[in-house]
Amino acid sequence: MKNFLSLKNLGFTQYEAACYMALINEHPVNGSKLSKISGVARSRVYDVLRNMMEKGYVIEANKGLYAPLPPDELIKRVTARFNTNIKALKKEVAKASQKTDLEYIWTLTGYDFVMEKAMEMIKNAKTEIYVRLFPKAGKYLEKYLKNADHRRVNIRYIAMGELPMQFDIQVIHPEQETLLKTIGGRSFDIICDRQEALVGIFEPGNEDLSPINFSRNKWFVTASRDSLRHDFYHCFLKKTYDNNEKLTEHEKKIYKIIKEDN
Repeated sequence: MKNFLSLKNLGFTQYEAACYMALINEHPVNGSKLSKISGVARSRVYDVLRNMMEKGYVIEANKGLYAPLPPDELIKRVTARFNTNIKALKKEVAKASQKTDLEYIWTLTGYDFVMEKAMEMIKNAKTEIYVRLFPKAGKYLEKYLKNADHRRVNIRYIAMGELPMQFDIQVIHPEQETLLKTIGGRSFDIICDRQEALVGIFEPGNEDLSPINFSRNKWFVTASRDSLRHDFYHCFLKKTYDNNEKLTEHEKKIYKIIKEDN
C-alpha cells in the first residue's frame, strides 16, 4: 500500500488516503471492488467509507456504489477547514499566552528556511537594519534590503566581499579575503529595529545543517548589534592605523553616524 504522505499530512488516515486515491482513479465502485483496488481489507473498507462520507470526502452515488469528492472541491474544503482551525488556534493561543520578559534563543537550520526568516525580518523592519553578509546571501537578500531602503529604513551594511556599494552606510570588511578560513564559514548577521537578531555561520558545503540563531532577547540583540557597529570601527582603524590612509569625507560621515548610533 502506498504511503500517500500529502493526504496523511492533511488529516487523512492511511486507509482513507488509499481509498480516496483509488476512487479518484476508478469510480463509482462498490466496497468489494474498492477493497481490491485500494489494498484496504474488505473487513475495514466499509468503516473507512462510512467515516469518509461523514467528513464529506466520499458520496454514495448509487446504492452500494461510491464516488470521491472531486479533487478541486476536496482542496477547497481542506483549505477552508485549515484556515478555520488556524483562526481558532490564534484565539486560543492569545487567551493562553502570558507576558514574560524572558526571550529564548532559537536555533534554525535549512538555508532556504533561514533566508525566508531573513526576508520576513527585513520586510517588517521599520527603523533600522544592521547586516553583515557574504556575497551569496547579500545577492539573495538584495532586493528586500533595497525595498527597505526605499521605505526609509536605515541600512547599515558590512559587506564580507566585493559587492557594489548600494547603500549610503556601507563598507567592505578589510579582512574579507581571509575571514572565510578564519571563522570557518560565511558569517550571517541581520539585526532589525534593535528587537530581533538572526546570526550565525554557514559552513561551506553544509549550509542546510548549519545552526543559525534567532532571538528577540534584549541582551542577545544588543550584543549582536554592537558586534556589527564595532566592525565599522575595525574598517576605519585598519585604514588609518595599519594602512596610514586618510578617511574620505563619506567615510567620516559614516563614522560619525555609527558613533552616534548607540
